[in-house]
Amino acid sequence: MFTIDLSIRNTAFPISVQRKTQEDAEAIYQLILAAMRSGNPDIVELKCEGKTEKKIAVRTSEISGIQIVQKDGTTTSSGRPPGFFALTASE
Repeated sequence: MFTIDLSIRNTAFPISVQRKTQEDAEAIYQLILAAMRSGNPDIVELKCEGKTEKKIAVRTSEISGIQIVQKDGTTTSSGRPPGFFALTASE
């Protein structure tokens, strides 16, 4: 199973959907990447193959990052798979 994580502006946690094959995950990645590059505030709607009742819709202009992670049981100490990481600078 492959997880596609979307990092959304001003949101602490990524939005995720799952695909069963690498080809399907790559297709979603390329779709979202093209939408981000277009600069149009279009809405992308995605359905999850892992949890079939899960659907998301997000304005592409609010997406700040995307990644594909293969779900193979590897998790961090927080119980989440490795992914987006943000550092905050203290002044």
